[in-house]
Amino acid sequence: MKRKKTFSGANEKGFTLIEALIALAIFSIGILGVATMQITAINSNTIARLQTEAAALATNRMERLHRLDYTDANLSNGPHGPETEGAYRVAWSVVNNQPVNATKMVQVVVTPRNSKGRPVVMNFIKAEQ
Repeated sequence: MKRKKTFSGANEKGFTLIEALIALAIFSIGILGVATMQITAINSNTIARLQTEAAALATNRMERLHRLDYTDANLSNGPHGPETEGAYRVAWSVVNNQPVNATKMVQVVVTPRNSKGRPVVMNFIKAEQ
């Protein structure tokens, strides 16, 4: 009986050009996804750093203003600043007799000069002692 020869592929070695191109295309798609994820992570870290630094500056300014005497010029009614502290602008405004008499409502706003950053706003009340 005659045996029919079948193609077993036992003599094949390596990859064909098509297989290599398909593998390269799949690998490229995966790498592009990782690169996009890295860019997003870097931008998010920048925004978080700006927010953290702005919050620290706002807290520092609030503490400095809170230590001042009630009649100090920096606690006079109206807007104050902006002052530049590094890569940030710090401004504050004071409203007399808010929320009750003999108090001052102070609002501190720290704005990063970097367009990715958002302003940080903090409020406190200074009472006459």
